[in-house]
Amino acid sequence: METPTSNNNVTPKPRRERPKPVRLTDAAAARIAEIMADAEGKYLGVRVGVTNGGCAGMSYTMAYAEDTKPFEEVMEEKGVKIFIDPKAILFLIGTEMDFVAEKMGSRFVFNNPNQTAACGCGESVSITPAQA
Repeated sequence: METPTSNNNVTPKPRRERPKPVRLTDAAAARIAEIMADAEGKYLGVRVGVTNGGCAGMSYTMAYAEDTKPFEEVMEEKGVKIFIDPKAILFLIGTEMDFVAEKMGSRFVFNNPNQTAACGCGESVSITPAQA
């Protein structure tokens, strides 16, 4: 009885790492690390997303992540964990998250290549989903 031959010389191609949907600047990572240190271990990280609203149509959201939600993207960069709402992934691909301290206050800033417009107050934006 003959047995089928197999090609044992074939090496599977290594999977290339998927790019992270959001990149953190050093300032953003440092600020998130500070926030998490003050949270005394109550949270896993920070959840980032977008929501409908505001005069330009959408707003970025940030909240503590107490758990991992189904289908959520979890990324770790520069020592901090970011949880990304699955509905927001296409809107956030390629975004750089920064933290800026100015004379009148400090805030997280989303430098998003998918953003097409912003309102005058800077609280809401128009975002087009990223193209494949």
